[in-house]
Amino acid sequence: MPYTDVKPPQGGKITIANGKLHVPENPVIPFIRGDGTGPDIWAASQRVFDAAVQKAYAGRRKVAWFEVFAGETAKTKFDNWLPDDTVAAFKEYLVGIKGPLTTPIGGGIRSLNVALRQMLDLYVCLRPVQYFTGVPSPVKHPEKVDMVIFRENTEDIYAGIEFVGGSPEAQKVLDFLAQTFPKDFAKIRFGTKQAIADYMKMASPDHDASHIPVQVGIGIKPVSNVGTIRLVKSAVEYALKFQRKSVTLVHKGNIMKYTEGAFRDWGYAAAERIFGDKVYTWAKWERTKKEKGEAAANDEQKGAVKSGKVLIKDSIADITLQQVLTRPEDFDVIATLNLNGDYLSDALAAQVGGIGIAPGGNINYVTGHAIFEATHGTAPKYANQDKVNPGSVVLSGEMMFRYLGWTEVADMIIRGLNGAIGSKRVTYDFARLMEGATEVKCSEFGDSIIANM
Repeated sequence: MPYTDVKPPQGGKITIANGKLHVPENPVIPFIRGDGTGPDIWAASQRVFDAAVQKAYAGRRKVAWFEVFAGETAKTKFDNWLPDDTVAAFKEYLVGIKGPLTTPIGGGIRSLNVALRQMLDLYVCLRPVQYFTGVPSPVKHPEKVDMVIFRENTEDIYAGIEFVGGSPEAQKVLDFLAQTFPKDFAKIRFGTKQAIADYMKMASPDHDASHIPVQVGIGIKPVSNVGTIRLVKSAVEYALKFQRKSVTLVHKGNIMKYTEGAFRDWGYAAAERIFGDKVYTWAKWERTKKEKGEAAANDEQKGAVKSGKVLIKDSIADITLQQVLTRPEDFDVIATLNLNGDYLSDALAAQVGGIGIAPGGNINYVTGHAIFEATHGTAPKYANQDKVNPGSVVLSGEMMFRYLGWTEVADMIIRGLNGAIGSKRVTYDFARLMEGATEVKCSEFGDSIIANM
């Protein structure tokens, strides 16, 4: 594939056939350093990756890193926030990794991260959450947190349509609802001048409400059966592959019955249809309870779990945010829509040390495309200070190597990070909260990870 402003290194291409990745000994992997603290973090992380590959394979395998650009660096170099070369590289070489990017202010691309996900249809946002012994945590038992979140990445609010309150577009939607679905329109409390006047007359009888405009922001969130099925399929396949105990469908279906409730129902149906007797669902439990009673349903579920079947269950989003604090051991793999996943992944990250060491991956399991990324921001005030924790990119790299099937490298990285944290030679974010810790630079923390492999 021709490139305008960048040149790929010598190396092999990762390919996919029949749903299986084929990774050469010297894969070309595109990377974006990132903005703000990105260059510092990437420098430390790449040394960790290369050291782990060398230690695991003694020169038999080696990554050919291919630098591409996005964000402020790309804007400065090419006057383009997201150059075509960058998108082309991720398309051609399938798997890549990136540091944090600045989101452009004003018009154009709402988020570079979202743009890349949409262009490559990276429908799974994969967020594993695990605790590393010694990391400061605000909860009593962070070691009980060991979850993997499958967050839908292309629908819900990421594909949401919004209209500004008071705009002609919003008024068109309000008029359409009023004329076509009057019963539903009645739920919009202040959607007409008359409704506003009636309320103001009750609340403040002497107040003239004639000048108060109708301003109702309108949002539409799409949730599809196909989008649901492919996410839930990926989550269950992951649970089966890595011998996880359960997949929890997290939703707000008690209120949003035909979007989030449909997500739950389509998820159960897909799990039963695709995986058969490899899983046991709460939908099946409900059917057995109706036919044979609750005791029989409970016995059936216990037997299924005991025999090694993956339990597919569901949980309302708000109670889930409570229970991941009070009963984290009840959750294993979580499959959820975009907004719920956003809340959950950050809340869980806080329990195990913060978003600074939270990794993330955006994956299309059908095409093989995947971009692994830091989940935190650019922190420009710390740029070029060699100060911040590189853990988010390091762990995102661990996810990437595990995705490639280079598990020896992934295990090496985890071992090194555990050892580095255990030695208490850590970056400032950990050092200020750990008793007896020594604060080290970002680069020195990378050295410590390598030394502990």
